[in-house]
Amino acid sequence: MGRRQPRKQLPRDPVQAKIETLSHDGRGVTHIDGKAVFIHGALPGEEVEFIYTKKQRRFDEGNAVTILKASPDRVEPRCAHFSICGGCSLQHQSPQAQIASKQQTLFDAFERIGKVQPERVLPPLTTDDPWGYRRKARLGVKYVHKKGKVLVGFRERGSGFLADLEKCHVLHPRVGELLLPLAGLIESLSIREQVPQIEVAIGDHDSLLIFRILAALTAEDSDRLIEFGKTHDQIIYIQEGGPDTVKPLQGEPHELTYALPDYHLEVYFQPNDFTQVNSELNRLMIGRAMQLLQPEPEDSVLDLFCGLGNFTMPIARKAREVVGVEGDAGLVERARRNAQRNGISNTRYFTANLYESLTKEPWLKSSFDKALLDPPRSGALEVLEHLPKLGIDRIVYVSCYPGTLARDAGELVHKHGYRLRAAGVMDMFPHTSHVESIALFER
Repeated sequence: MGRRQPRKQLPRDPVQAKIETLSHDGRGVTHIDGKAVFIHGALPGEEVEFIYTKKQRRFDEGNAVTILKASPDRVEPRCAHFSICGGCSLQHQSPQAQIASKQQTLFDAFERIGKVQPERVLPPLTTDDPWGYRRKARLGVKYVHKKGKVLVGFRERGSGFLADLEKCHVLHPRVGELLLPLAGLIESLSIREQVPQIEVAIGDHDSLLIFRILAALTAEDSDRLIEFGKTHDQIIYIQEGGPDTVKPLQGEPHELTYALPDYHLEVYFQPNDFTQVNSELNRLMIGRAMQLLQPEPEDSVLDLFCGLGNFTMPIARKAREVVGVEGDAGLVERARRNAQRNGISNTRYFTANLYESLTKEPWLKSSFDKALLDPPRSGALEVLEHLPKLGIDRIVYVSCYPGTLARDAGELVHKHGYRLRAAGVMDMFPHTSHVESIALFER
């Protein structure tokens, strides 16, 4: 066995560089002696001094320590923890420049991966206020012996350690302002070292916290959690094992809701269901999807990866029929209930794993005019071949990852006879590098 090579010592002195572009994860990119260096806290066009934090064979990493020449897009981060916390990566860039960078990321992916470009660029979809938008989150919890206290929040950038946070400006204020009270609560529990996570779920009216616990609560622990909920207007749940163990600490299970007022809809969801984190942007996104899809009274529409019916029900207000397909049986059942509660009778729902063979699925024996796809990060590659066979002439594709949208766009255009008519980005996660996008395909 060969000897392990000693780790090279990183240069201690700051290095000067001019930033060329922004990486997909929000870091400035430069080249030193022909080698790419990714620098946190630097923006395109800036001249900076940085220190190396990691050297690797293919690329290096660093942190900006001095901005010698600032970009006109640079702004002062609102959060005092921005330099440490890994929850955000772009607070130092103006919101307008953030969304422009995300648009460029999308179109670079189209060109590089899919070898396609849209015929029309959609204007970016943004909200008026890019703060306090996040209604779903998983917060890490850790009792740190060296500090003698509990930390609640997100992890440090590039580290497994939790950042020492006082508040979070991107979380909805109902929870973002509670990080220190939550830490104090957990510190008071007998099982303070067996609470690794708090899951946040906020609807239009209620805020709910799911405490992951690895040991049984004492009666006094339960009382403290219940009192915290009353004091801070939070519904308290616990989770003792897998997702099926999520339950209220006291009383009956609680359903959260969010409204889609343009369609006279109320969507009911359980605390650990998938929902969009940014409810205001979600409403705008549905509106854009409807504009692109153009459902008509005679249309039959297929909604793949339909979840709770976030798109299914608005489409059903306009179309003759909508068929929703989703891999999670629980979500399918709740989608059916949502339709019933909203007086919608022209939807049908099916449970199917859309990443496996679908030849025996009954809905594949139907024909459709239009389709909406809203897949997870892995994309929708496995179902694309079925779309032209079903007679679908118009597809609206909602994506949470530009790489798989670009890949699937290439498949639809080069293999299945569709045109990429329009595409653009939507700022679902301001101040982060996450890119949400939407595209229209026509045959």
